[in-house]
This record gives sequence, C-alpha cells and structure tokens, in this order.
Amino acid sequence: MKVGFILFDQLTALDFIGFYDGITRLKTLGFKKDLTWDLCALSNEISDDRGITFKINKVSPDLSEYDLIFVPGGMGTRALQYDTEFINWLKTAKAVPYKVSVCTGSLLLGAAGFLTNIKATTHPNGFDLLKQYTDKVEKERIVKDSNIITGGGVATSVDLGLYICELIDGPETAARIQKQMDYPYYKTGIVN
Repeated sequence: MKVGFILFDQLTALDFIGFYDGITRLKTLGFKKDLTWDLCALSNEISDDRGITFKINKVSPDLSEYDLIFVPGGMGTRALQYDTEFINWLKTAKAVPYKVSVCTGSLLLGAAGFLTNIKATTHPNGFDLLKQYTDKVEKERIVKDSNIITGGGVATSVDLGLYICELIDGPETAARIQKQMDYPYYKTGIVN
C-alpha cells in the first residue's frame, strides 16, 4: 500500500502529524510491511502556519500512483482551494481508492470535485465554507462516504489515523496501535 501525504504552506502541523503517526505505525510495528509513503507537495519544502519546515521527497507526483492520499487542513487551504495549479494536481488523485482529509483539508477535496453528493465534515469553524462543495455537511468527527473519509478539527487527526488503520488492517491492529500511542479517546463521533 502506497500513501501520499499532500502538504502545502500554512498547513496545521498537528493535522498532518496526528494522522501520520498512526498510519506509519502500520509499518513500523510490523502490521503492513509493504506500506510506503511519500511527502508530496508542489515545492521542495513547505512550512506550517508556525514555522516548522518539512522537506518534501516527491515534488508534483502523479497522485494516481497512490492507494491513499491524505490532505491536512490549515489556513493555507483558504487560498489553495482557488489555486488552479494545486487543484489540478490534486485532481490527479481521482482514481485513488482512498481520499482522506482532516480539518479544512476537505475544502481542497471539494475544490477538486471529490465531494459532489458526498457526506463530509471539516473543522466546526469551516462548516459554512464546506457547504459550497457539498450539501451533505455532517457535524461529526469522522465521516466516511464511499471512498472519501473526512475528519473534523485538528485533534481529530489522531482518531482519523486510527480509523484508517482499522479500515486497512482491522480493529485488533488499530487497538494495538492505539495502546502503543497511549491514546484513550478513539471511537467517538463516527458516521459511516
């Protein structure tokens, strides 16, 4: 399984890291030895909304080569949803089996056309913004509709990572990763 983490300037680091931590444990703890991942962006490095810089190992890849893409949120999404270059790049993920976002990353999935007639969520402060892309905005922490999985606000990224671990490799695997992370809050506010 190949995962593409879609990064951009002014993302919220916890949106990315909370999800990244759980998903990558599928490999580091020996559950999915074939799991690989790339940090993908349109430039060699990006900075979050507070100055952390991430070095990118895949610049402008064709996203169709991934089995799962993950789009975090952050203030950068406000402008990116109208950035033609970025949205056209994101559209290369049309055939990707799992399209996942957390927080306002769902605005980018929406701008790429992936949320038409799809239930989705976002950060509670962004519900009205999300309505321009779907009339099925759910006020829940995790929403799965078809192959689109969206998460609510920032800390939801940890729960979303565990949810995807469970989806990929079952509840026992997710429970073992959850225990390793010492995270007691998983499984609240999920809509399938």
